[in-house]
Amino acid sequence: MNAIQPNREQALEPAAYRLTVAAYHRMIEAGIFAEDDRVELIEGELRAMPPINAGHAGKNKRLNQLFSRRAQDLAIVAVQDPLTLPEHSEPEPDLMLLRPRDDFYEGTNPTPADTLLVVEIADTSLRYDRNTKLPLYAAHGVPETWLIDLKRRRIELHRDPGPDGYRQVLLPDRAQFIAPVLLPEMRIQVAELWA
Repeated sequence: MNAIQPNREQALEPAAYRLTVAAYHRMIEAGIFAEDDRVELIEGELRAMPPINAGHAGKNKRLNQLFSRRAQDLAIVAVQDPLTLPEHSEPEPDLMLLRPRDDFYEGTNPTPADTLLVVEIADTSLRYDRNTKLPLYAAHGVPETWLIDLKRRRIELHRDPGPDGYRQVLLPDRAQFIAPVLLPEMRIQVAELWA
């Protein structure tokens, strides 16, 4: 009887397949996902997103209105639209302020170079947003991300992106005024977020 020699064994493990944004788009065009399927492509993996509850939806509407009033011609307000992070991710942030473009991004999805601000609203998704999405945004050069924590009723401003995450995190109180770094004229009092 021959003994199996451990040093001769080949460790064969199935290779993981990471989807590219292009492959993900082909799946969408082929009708693989229903229009109301809530999925995001994150680092080549499809992630099922939880349903949006009333508190989350209401906060998104409030922010949309606050930003739309102030944006005028300074920015395009995008709500739950895809953000292409080449080459393996396409999250759908709750809200983005984008650089103005004549085509309103009808031809292509925005990329980090197009973003002025990304906003994530977190209720049940706080850990996922903070530990997965924010580092991904920073690594791809999204200049600023605001994380709104619905349970703690606070906002975190994440600025100065780098390969290991955002290097600056600010926790303003309700009385303070905040504005995106790239849009200082779009000041909002933190209390307006909770009014």
